[in-house]
Order: sequence, then structure tokens, then C-alpha cells
Amino acid sequence: MDRLLTVQQVAERLGTGVRFPRRLIEERRITFVKVGRHVRIPEQAVKAFVDANTVEPVVLRPTGLRRVA
Repeated sequence: MDRLLTVQQVAERLGTGVRFPRRLIEERRITFVKVGRHVRIPEQAVKAFVDANTVEPVVLRPTGLRRVA
């Protein structure tokens, strides 16, 4: 069973305020679980969200020719 995190814990892991994870939940952009009136987010869902939104750097190949100004 995956550990369930509170909205506050998710915000701390993402380095954001609590409004951001709440917006992700409202827009259905992250998996969440309703436990009664409480909302919990599986730890794996946070990892999947970060992985899906990670942008890799562009590697530019060096050219031997340089422009002179």
C-alpha cells in the first residue's frame, strides 16, 4: 500500500503553497483519494506528477566555427 500524504505534505515536497496541490486536485491533474471529507494524495502520484512534468535540458553540440562580431 502506498503512503497517503496530506495536501500540506505534498505542498512541502513540491516546495509550493497549499493552493497549488489543491488546484491540481480541483483540475483533476493528480490522483487523489477521498477518505471521508479528507483528501489524501498517494506518494506515488506525487512522484508520477513530477516525472511527467520534468523537462530535460537541451544539449547543444558545440560547433568549431564562431561568429566574429
